[in-house]
Amino acid sequence: MTLPALIACDVDGTLLDDDETIRPRTRDAVRAAVAGGAQFVLATGRPPRWIRPVVDELGFAPMAVCANGSVIYDPGSDRVVSARTLGVDTLAELAELATRVLPGAGLAVERIGERAHDTATPQFISSPGYEHAWLNPDNTEVSIEDLLSAPAIKLLIRRAGARSADMAAALARHVGIEGDITYSTDNGLVEIMPLGISKATGVEELARASEIVSGEVLAFGDMPNDLPLLRWAGHGVAMGNAHPEVLAAADEITAPNSDDGVGRVLERWWL
Repeated sequence: MTLPALIACDVDGTLLDDDETIRPRTRDAVRAAVAGGAQFVLATGRPPRWIRPVVDELGFAPMAVCANGSVIYDPGSDRVVSARTLGVDTLAELAELATRVLPGAGLAVERIGERAHDTATPQFISSPGYEHAWLNPDNTEVSIEDLLSAPAIKLLIRRAGARSADMAAALARHVGIEGDITYSTDNGLVEIMPLGISKATGVEELARASEIVSGEVLAFGDMPNDLPLLRWAGHGVAMGNAHPEVLAAADEITAPNSDDGVGRVLERWWL
């Protein structure tokens, strides 16, 4: 492609290496691209409250498409610019479906306030006995009734010991689902987003504001939640460590996240 106007980059497994740091070569390439006039956007499944460590690693605060596209967040001003949510009726329908199709699964939701850490809005809410997919969870445990009592930017369905791909396939077989199913890890965690929302829609919202079209967008990712973005972008790049579906869908495969895959591609234009 010609010189990209916007770079949309996934975080975990893509921009970050396996130690959750940005390697110097990749950081230098990103900063060179920004200095050269490109817009750099984080496109992640992370909620806004998990963006600050990435910003600290980069050394600047790019706009962030969070929660797989449900939230546009400006870390520079700590402001939620826009949010798309699952309504309470939809959450109730999805919860009933999940517990029926995936017996024994735990449920959690992500809510959003006006800032990354909004004390007025408990943000990660889980049902009793929910088994977390990561270390050091920052959840508030509540009853199922409370869990489903307010709109959420995503619903998380967790079944320890299962494969996320199998869970997603089981849910997708049921007609009438009121959200979009995705996953960013294969260790028994599936996420349901508001219908029609993805990383692609979030990045497109930012691109449109800058009068940038999809053909001018370079995108990086490694997991199925990156697929809509990689397919929408003018040039979609899969990491060498990517999920097989992502490798098959990408325009290009770069080195793994542990070997400066993002930086190696950016260096073609900016270093």
